[in-house]
Formats: sequence, structure tokens, C-alpha cells
Amino acid sequence: MQRKRYAPGRTGSAARTAVVLALGLGLGAGLTACSAGAPADDIAVDAKAGQAAAPVAPPGRYRTLFEPCGAVPQATLKDLLPGAAALPDAERDKAYRGVAAVTYDTDRRVGCTWRADTPDTSHRLSLDIERVVSYDAAVSDDDRAQEVYVRKQLAAGIPLPTVPPTATGGPTDPATGAPSATGKPAEGVSALAGKAPSAGTPATSAPAGTPATPTGTPTGTPSGAPTGSTTPGAGSAATGLEPRVLDDLGDVAYLDDVLSTVGANSRERAVSVVFRTSNVIVTVWYREQTTGSAEAPDSAELQGKARNLARQLAERLEE
Repeated sequence: MQRKRYAPGRTGSAARTAVVLALGLGLGAGLTACSAGAPADDIAVDAKAGQAAAPVAPPGRYRTLFEPCGAVPQATLKDLLPGAAALPDAERDKAYRGVAAVTYDTDRRVGCTWRADTPDTSHRLSLDIERVVSYDAAVSDDDRAQEVYVRKQLAAGIPLPTVPPTATGGPTDPATGAPSATGKPAEGVSALAGKAPSAGTPATSAPAGTPATPTGTPTGTPSGAPTGSTTPGAGSAATGLEPRVLDDLGDVAYLDDVLSTVGANSRERAVSVVFRTSNVIVTVWYREQTTGSAEAPDSAELQGKARNLARQLAERLEE
């Protein structure tokens, strides 16, 4: 019988073992390749996390408000409410204590009212103090407060300041510093008020995105304002006592002066001084009403007293 030639190599169980090992290595390589592509989503997430966050506008200077009824010294109240001196002791003390305004958050808005009456004259004083908070991370509390202040000024009919003319006689562009090609005031002057007023006429629209006044807080003119005819700044234009912007109070300020006829034989003058310091807006409203043959309230006297109190409150905010 002829023998087969021997050929070196694996046979039997050894060959089967080699096949199993080869299959195992191939399967392992395939699993490794699949798992290598899995972290793609994780890499994308890490890339997003590394992006710079949007800048957050700084908060306002003030976080709380002072108690308004105790903020006015009694000596100042005696000067503002001369009729209280003739009242009985109990009524006089009550008049000087004042009546706090109804509010649901004394860290956001507070107010107080005082009054004293005589047969011929009535005096009333009101304070309104508001701390403005911006709910937009890109808008600072101060900028939001400026928007609220500008609306008040425009509602009083007092135009916003314009850009001073340059040597060429025209206003400048706030972005480049060059004279404006149109010859109109640069829009940057009243950017916080929305649209700049045209030809000196106050705008009436409110800036977009401004939050509404908190519910339950006092708004607008204090209650008890006259309902008869009114004449803003009557009799004071020629003497420099007309409604105007003030440059010596807070960050920005203005004064309004309105003479009204109340009923058949009463006249009333209401002077308001409004100023902003950072994110707090303060309104001082001082009113005198005369009846019968008494002369109309004096504009210079009321303005001086209201401005004096406003300066005291501005100093209080600086403490």
C-alpha cells in the first residue's frame, strides 16, 4: 500500500483551534471599531459647553428702599405744611406722621402723603419712590430705570435734551463722532426712550420691552389731583420758572409746574420734581390750593420748597 507524503501543518484539533482564534480576533476588531464611533455625541456636547456665555448686564446700585414717611424731617414738614401749626396737638401729630401708600413690595415701591388744611389754603405733599429692576439679562437695572424716567418726562411735556451742535453747526453721529448728514439730532440721544422726538415735540410711545408697573403699586399722579382746567407753567415762562430739566439733582431730573382752576373760585398750583439715581426714581409732588379772594399760589415759593426736599432725599440715597 502506497503511503501519502507528509505535509507539515496543523491538522485535527489544532486546526480547529486556529480557526476559532481567527474568528474571535475578527469579531473583537469589529466591536472595537463600533465602540470607537460612539463618543461623537459626547464630543459635540463638550464643544457646546466650551462656548462663552452671553454677558450679563450689571445690577442696579440699590437693592432696598428707605421708609418714606420717616424720611422727611419734621422741620421740613412744618415749612411745607404751614397750616398744621394751627391744628390741635393730636391732629398736628397725625398730619406730620403722614399716610403710607398701599404697596405689596416695599423693596420695589413705597410712598407717603401728608396734608394740612386751613379755611383759605390747603397744602398736600406726596412722595413716590420706585426701585426699577430689569428682567432682561442684557439690559441693566439703570438702563431700564432710565426708560421709565424718560416716559415720565415725556408725559409731562418736557422735551429730551438734544446733542450739542459741533463747530460745523450740526449734531454729531454718536457712533462716529462726525456731523450728522441729515442735520437732525442723533438718535443715540434718546435711544433709551425708543424713538427720538421730532422737531422738539415729545414722543408719547413707550419703549418696547419695558415691564409693566407691579400690581398694587401707586402709579401716575397722586389721588386728589385737580380735575379742572390746567395751565402748565402759567405765569412763570418769563421768570425762568417754567417746566424744565434740572442739572443739579441725581443722574437726571426735571421739574413740572401746573396752575389749575378748581371749581368756581379755587386755584391750585402743583409742582413735581422727579429725579433718578441709578435704578431708583423719586417723585416729589407738592400742591397748594387757595380759595376765595386769596392769591394764586406762588410758583417760585413752591418750586423752591419742592426742590429743597428733593435734594434732601437725594442725599439720603447717597448715605
